[in-house]
Amino acid sequence: MNILFAAAEVAPFMKTGGLADVIGALPKALIEAGHDVRIVMPRYRELPSVYRDRLEHLGTANVPVGWRTKYGGISMLNWEGLPVYMIDNEDYFGRSGVYGHWDDGERFAFLDRAVLELLPLTGFVPDIIHCHDWHTAMIPLLLQEHYRDRPDYRNIRTVYTIHNLLYQGIFPEEVLGDLLGLPWDYFTPEGVEYYGNVSFMKAGLVYSDRVTTVSPTYAEEIKTEHYGYGLDGLLRSLGGRLSGIVNGIDTRAYDPETDLELFARYGRSLEQKRANKPVLQRELGLPEAPDTPLVSMVTRLAEPKGLDLVTRVLDEWLGEDEVQFVLLGTGDTAYENWFREAASRHPRKLSVQIRFSDALSRRIYAGSDIFLMPSRFEPCGISQLLALRYGTIPVVRETGGLNDTVRSYNEFTGEGNGFSFRNYNAHDMLHTLRRAVSYYRQPEHWSRITASAFAGDYGWEASARQYIEIYESLKK
Repeated sequence: MNILFAAAEVAPFMKTGGLADVIGALPKALIEAGHDVRIVMPRYRELPSVYRDRLEHLGTANVPVGWRTKYGGISMLNWEGLPVYMIDNEDYFGRSGVYGHWDDGERFAFLDRAVLELLPLTGFVPDIIHCHDWHTAMIPLLLQEHYRDRPDYRNIRTVYTIHNLLYQGIFPEEVLGDLLGLPWDYFTPEGVEYYGNVSFMKAGLVYSDRVTTVSPTYAEEIKTEHYGYGLDGLLRSLGGRLSGIVNGIDTRAYDPETDLELFARYGRSLEQKRANKPVLQRELGLPEAPDTPLVSMVTRLAEPKGLDLVTRVLDEWLGEDEVQFVLLGTGDTAYENWFREAASRHPRKLSVQIRFSDALSRRIYAGSDIFLMPSRFEPCGISQLLALRYGTIPVVRETGGLNDTVRSYNEFTGEGNGFSFRNYNAHDMLHTLRRAVSYYRQPEHWSRITASAFAGDYGWEASARQYIEIYESLKK
């Protein structure tokens, strides 16, 4: 089967979050299952030269953007056996960053039309176009309106994946005709209208053949008013067209046996893993204390990540308990400043690293004992999977993909790979952290928990099979 992935970001070419990791890994698993998979994305100015220099120019075309046309170029590189197409327009993508520009509606309207307009230049005829998040959500509608009469497009089916419903791509109603060249017939509650505006994401939900999201629990949560952000009724109406498939990680890229960023590489051995801890403590400026539990967070500093729970009880916890805590991340200035000040209050227990460092994050996954992820909502989550892969035990709130991937430890049966709490409450979180620490101090229990973490399958193979079932169902 021929499958084309369309996304705004793809690791390692451009990454701002977990979306890029998914698009960089899932197609490889589909290729290994025997399918012909390609990716299409923008060619950003910040594309590293190691990739830019390998691009093969395929051609150009005039891309309709409403009533005007814009230059569109397309190039290709072969990345580890995976063809990646990059769409070029300096006005739209020759600038810093991926999102947050005043004309994002126009930029991604162009991208969606360019994907379809430039497709013949690739020589690739997809059976499925798999669109991801709001940035490519107009493709199913544009395909229906502008391309269905063309022979090579007639049999293309579409799948649309929600990675985070919070970001919907909402723009003024004028974009419908002015940028997308779509008639007003689509500006209805049954179409793309969203409280007087146009919602790109809603177009993906309504006009794609199937809709998925990134965990089974999140697929149920977004059908509720609390998590649905005004789309819960539409999502409920999708019925069997909506599925939840949990993300995986690239287990070859994240492998403690081969990870060159680690001080001591290790397999499924808790003892070998522990050799990383004192080196990490030195790097972080913390006292070397092999028996003191080291708790970590690697996160974007934003309210949905549950940081208000952490700030509520961190001083209480560090003041009373014999633990160490490390936080790595950047984000909201208020959180950055709060954690810096907290580090000055607890210099021997708290290390705060306000920066992005993939290398340090890997050493934190390997060198810490417990990983905290108390998210207010989490469609899937990647960090808890990375922690488990490195044998670090997650403490999570039971939401979204966290609920689907972390099983709370049962001391009576010995089952479970982490610890969890349900209510969005700071002291529920603190109680669960203390419960995790108590089992850390009991070697028999901790060995069972870490053995379960090491034994888990966090790759893409199982999830890829579920996507293949969806693709094949659309071609019957």
